Amino acid sequence: MPTSETNEFFHGSVGVVQTKIITFDSLTLEGGETITPLEIAYETYGTLNEKKDNAILVCHALSGDAHAAGFHEGDKRPGWWDYYIGPGKAFDTNRYFIISSNVIGGCKGSSGPLSTNGKTGKAFQSTFPFVSIGDMVNAQEKLIRHFGIHKLFAVAGGSMGGMQALQWSVAYPDRLKNCIVMASSSEHSAQQIAFNEVGRQAILSDPNWNQGLYTQDKRPAKGLALARMMGHITYLSDEMMREKFGRKPPKGNIQSTDFAVGSYLIYQGESFVDRFDANSYIYVTKALDHFSLGTGKELTKVLAKVRCRFLVIAYTSDWLYPPYQSEEIVKSLEVNAVPVSFIELNNPAGHDSFLLPSEEQDSILRDFLSATEDGGFF
Repeated sequence: MPTSETNEFFHGSVGVVQTKIITFDSLTLEGGETITPLEIAYETYGTLNEKKDNAILVCHALSGDAHAAGFHEGDKRPGWWDYYIGPGKAFDTNRYFIISSNVIGGCKGSSGPLSTNGKTGKAFQSTFPFVSIGDMVNAQEKLIRHFGIHKLFAVAGGSMGGMQALQWSVAYPDRLKNCIVMASSSEHSAQQIAFNEVGRQAILSDPNWNQGLYTQDKRPAKGLALARMMGHITYLSDEMMREKFGRKPPKGNIQSTDFAVGSYLIYQGESFVDRFDANSYIYVTKALDHFSLGTGKELTKVLAKVRCRFLVIAYTSDWLYPPYQSEEIVKSLEVNAVPVSFIELNNPAGHDSFLLPSEEQDSILRDFLSATEDGGFF
């Protein structure tokens, strides 16, 4: 059971949960290669009703996983979206059946670089095939079909999760009723690609990289930590960093950094190495950079095929995925007369805003789901 330190979080929680892994025969990727077998790590919360029309797929961001809510045995902290998933919460598990899965190409149980290559008996590592956002969604569709669900009540996600939600609306227009896209984009800008490229180069420059064929006791830890530090800078706003760190010195003698923000980033980088794989970081960031539904008229044409309602949320302080990218999605939906609600929240936390507890955001999500459940418009 969760420790006593979890009591403050446990109220309204889905409780103790386990990540499960399901195996399918194979998945043919958009690039033509095949993953055999296909493994998907997932968790579910709530109960699927008899009509199987109350299911919501929640898609995670770059470093996320299937553990979206509740506690794993002995955990002190709940899943990454626990504030929003559970009985009586926005994604109310008394009403909805919530599904969260780890993307393929990742390193948290689904098929990816850490998976065993049946031909060699060793981990694929950098020989794993390229995986796109479309491939991630196609793998999720297999999982949804496994539950006998024909049409999802909603697909929701922020950042990379928002890209997956968008892809669902285009690839399977008749398979979802609602689409929630938060802090996301229809394609990466040059600046967004640039940030990811710097992170990848940090990993590739690590002396332990070895063309991605490193051993677990000699990993490119420094490169991965630097990549995470770079990424983490983009997740926070200037206002949040100024308020949290200012120009304060670090507590104690932390490495050689002179400022608290430096020691914070060092901690974020070093702790990330313990829970993520360098190859997966490269695979997933490349999937992000290559994702494109287009912009302008091209995006409008692609979104002409969608058949669901949309809620699009942006954040004023998000300079990594600035609001104009969300607005472009909204405009393309409006041109196609697709029901869409757009809200720009003035949350000072930057890109991470969609992940953090917010009563305002909770209310927006709750109202949108309730209104569409009743057949109305938000």
